[in-house]
Amino acid sequence: MSDSENFDPLSPARPKNYDPQERNFPRGVVIRLVAYLVAGHVFAAFLYLLFAVAGKG
Repeated sequence: MSDSENFDPLSPARPKNYDPQERNFPRGVVIRLVAYLVAGHVFAAFLYLLFAVAGKG
């Protein structure tokens, strides 16, 4: 029996040495991403406040 007879195209492909820990992002990347998201939102809030105050005057 060949492998092509047992092949299921809908099953996820996993190599023989599959390590689920390998799929996770490194911790530094996650921390940097969260920091950039927070800093980006703070900057956007500052710009919004700047334009809101300038628009009233």
